[in-house]
Amino acid sequence: MRHLLTSVGSIGAAVASCMLLAAPASATDQFSRSQFDVVFPGQKPATTYYVQNTVKLKDGLISGKSTASWQILDDQAIDLSERFTSFKITTRLEERLTKTSEDHVVTTKTCDLTRLVNDNYTWFLDEPVNNCLAPSTVYDGEVWWSADSTVVYDIEGDGKAAITKDLQGSPLVHG
Repeated sequence: MRHLLTSVGSIGAAVASCMLLAAPASATDQFSRSQFDVVFPGQKPATTYYVQNTVKLKDGLISGKSTASWQILDDQAIDLSERFTSFKITTRLEERLTKTSEDHVVTTKTCDLTRLVNDNYTWFLDEPVNNCLAPSTVYDGEVWWSADSTVVYDIEGDGKAAITKDLQGSPLVHG
C-alpha cells in the first residue's frame, strides 16, 4: 500500500509539473474589460459602454479581439434620434520584448460600429457585428503579447469634437 501511495503521489506531482510548464503556451483566452459612460445632449438616454479586449492563442497563431456592448442607464428612452455621428473601435495586437517594456503594434484593425450603436439602445450579444478582430500572426513565445483598443466617438448635436477613450489592454500572454 505504501508503494502504491508513493507511486500515486509521484504521478500526481509529475502531472502537476507538466501542467505548470504547459500553462503559458496553452493559454487560449486572456481578457480585460473596460467601461465608460456617455451623456448625450437633450433627452437621449445616457449609456454605459463596455469593451472586452481578448488575446487568443490557438494552433500556433495569436490574435486580438475587442467586443463592444452597451446599455442605457435609464429604462425610459425619450429621444429616439441618432446619438453618434461616428463610433469606431480600433483593436491592436501588440508585443513587447520584456514584461515591462514598451508595446509595439503587430496588427491592427478599425471597425465602424456607428450604425449598430445608433440602432440599438442596449446590446449584450457576442456576435461578429460587435467584434473587432485584429489579424492573427504567428505566435512567438519569447515575447509578451496583449490585445488593446481605442474607441473614438463623436456625439451627434453636442457641438464638440470627437472623444477618444484608450481602454485597458488584455493580460499578457508569454511562454
